[in-house]
Amino acid sequence: MEKKQKTEKVVTRFAPSPTGYLHIGGARTALFNWLYARHTGGTFILRIEDTDRARSTEASIQAILNAMTWLGLDWDKGPYYQTERMDLYRDAARKLVDTGWAYRCYCSPEELEEKRKQALKEGRKPKYDGTCRNRTDFPEDKPYVLRFKCPEEGTVVVDDLVKGTVRFDVKELDDLIIMRSDGVPTYNFAVVVDDADMEITHIIRGDDHLNNTPRQILIYKALGYPLPKFAHVPMILGQDHKRLSKRHGAVSVLAYRDEGYLPQALTNYLVRLGWSHGDQEIFSLEELVKLFTLEGIGKSAGIFNPEKLLWLNGHYIRAASEEDLAVALEPFLSAEGLAPPKDRLLMAIGTLKERSRTLKEMAAGMRFYFIDRIEYDPKAAKKFLKPAMIPYFSKLVECLEGLGTFNEAAVELCFKKIMEANQIKLGKIAQPVRVALTGKTVSPGIFEVMEVLGKEKTLSRLRDALRFLSEKKEAQSS
Repeated sequence: MEKKQKTEKVVTRFAPSPTGYLHIGGARTALFNWLYARHTGGTFILRIEDTDRARSTEASIQAILNAMTWLGLDWDKGPYYQTERMDLYRDAARKLVDTGWAYRCYCSPEELEEKRKQALKEGRKPKYDGTCRNRTDFPEDKPYVLRFKCPEEGTVVVDDLVKGTVRFDVKELDDLIIMRSDGVPTYNFAVVVDDADMEITHIIRGDDHLNNTPRQILIYKALGYPLPKFAHVPMILGQDHKRLSKRHGAVSVLAYRDEGYLPQALTNYLVRLGWSHGDQEIFSLEELVKLFTLEGIGKSAGIFNPEKLLWLNGHYIRAASEEDLAVALEPFLSAEGLAPPKDRLLMAIGTLKERSRTLKEMAAGMRFYFIDRIEYDPKAAKKFLKPAMIPYFSKLVECLEGLGTFNEAAVELCFKKIMEANQIKLGKIAQPVRVALTGKTVSPGIFEVMEVLGKEKTLSRLRDALRFLSEKKEAQSS
């Protein structure tokens, strides 16, 4: 009985194999399918293709679900699991056998390897030679696979929504295995049965799948299923124009999360790897849903640039509110052993958001605010914490102690008094004070730093610095 699509409503799907984490290429495929479904008011389905029992793991499944959730790519139906749909594949395989589109192949792996070697030796394409194609005997005690009986002549035309019309000569195809000897379907067969059963209207995937498409189209037609529309998206390459891998700086989606990237930065970056809307670079997810079309997908490969992604993440950090960043920072602060009070945390974020590119960097950068004791960088202490600073530090402590209101403006007045009284510039005192308060030579503005630290902690650190300077002076005198 033919499958009929009940509606013209767009239905897309993302169908990862849970043999590892969700990486950049898979995440972009998921995003494109999600965006197209949301743009058209359609349905987005998540399907887990877990028939590779040896390599599929529960940990990978959970990692994929977590990554999708973190990116904000919610699904309308699913997740479906292929291992729970085996009866469907067996029924479809039986139909192909009954209609003469599939046959039993009893050739052993060893025999197939010999055929492959012989074909290569003779300069032929190493495809199955059809030994069992017209076989009429069916040995009961011998294992077999089911093969699809590919037409021997003709052309398969793929009207691709991205690549245009692509033609395949069926002579280049093979009698591919559709069911293994253990009754488990192969990818090209299961994916057709699933996509037809779920009434998928648009299959958006990487163009590394393009060569599978003519095989799948033949199976669609043999089963009497209506054809979906295909859109094969160009691959993502490294800056050396080779297939993307870890050496290019591309890691799993959750690794980016754990390094302190914001999900909106990653989705914005991913969508621009192959899709464009004029010259616009920055998009909110809401804008993308409104603007995304398949016509906007380019034909050339996207080039992965980790520096561009880092820049984009910095943009989103700067654009975020202190309140939102405080929530996002929680796991990173916890990893640093920090649990600052909310008011001080918001103040600290305000001083660091303009200079931080990741949440991890921000959490590490604010550590000096909230630890009990700081350690001086040896080079910084040698250069700036000199006994000659003792009178300046003493006067600064005296002035700060008298402040009723402890904020940037009040602190700055204390610095100005010392500068005027001693005819010195801000740098003469500000950098030594920075080292005394942070342990480093680089930090947000010194007046900001002091306000975030608060009066008590600022004075405590300055007094510690005075003791350090006095001990240094004594050591130099002796």
